[in-house]
Amino acid sequence: MKQSLPKLLDATGLVDSIDSSRTILLKPNLVEALQPPITTPVYLIELLINYLRERKENIRILIGEGTGSLDYDTHYPFQVLGYTELATRKDIQLIDLNEEPLTRKEQSDCTRWPVMHLPALLDDVFLLSVPVLKAHTLAKVTLTMKNMMGCAPPSHFRGNGCWGKSAFHEKINEAIFDLNRYRTPDFTLLDAAIGMQQAHLWGKHCEPPVNTLAASADPVAIDAYGASLLKKDWQNIKYIQLADTVLGSAKTIAKNIQS
Repeated sequence: MKQSLPKLLDATGLVDSIDSSRTILLKPNLVEALQPPITTPVYLIELLINYLRERKENIRILIGEGTGSLDYDTHYPFQVLGYTELATRKDIQLIDLNEEPLTRKEQSDCTRWPVMHLPALLDDVFLLSVPVLKAHTLAKVTLTMKNMMGCAPPSHFRGNGCWGKSAFHEKINEAIFDLNRYRTPDFTLLDAAIGMQQAHLWGKHCEPPVNTLAASADPVAIDAYGASLLKKDWQNIKYIQLADTVLGSAKTIAKNIQS
């Protein structure tokens, strides 16, 4: 990854797309305090931080996530998975998105979430999503658009379930699509080094490992490409169907490189 990441991101023109005055929020997938490839490896986040600082002077970088667990707050996976140590060493602030001040938004044509509550912080940052390649038992895949569920506060989206974002499980495809209509990533770096073949928290890893990094400013393109890496047709994944031509294009080719 150390050699391939700069080549990939240079090819995407990522640095040129970031306004120097904007704070960059890195959004990994730390759904639970479980080791990669279930979660985004801290090593990849460190490489990304190094890349951004080398190519963009005086930028402010944050790392933000909102775990779905009700047993602990987000600072627990930050600690267990090495993010706390990284943040100290790199002088970066860690943000528990579950605890951030919220802003209320409305879109009457959103069928699942006509009203949405999201961290106000998201309105003021360049949001760089860093998901991992995983299948999902309900949505079929969990990639960058589903990674945005980490931004949804349990105070509004727990529902009646035993998970902090349980309300998303009802009509999950419409829920993912509507969430991204309010806020979708500005850019995505997809970690497909290994891949979870069966589900997002358990099951077989991809064999052989996928051994790929992919990147795109188009969230629909990156999710369609990620689905193909899991041997799934994006046209059979409802939330990608819904988002295609609305939030991006599944036909756009995501940049990719062997990791």
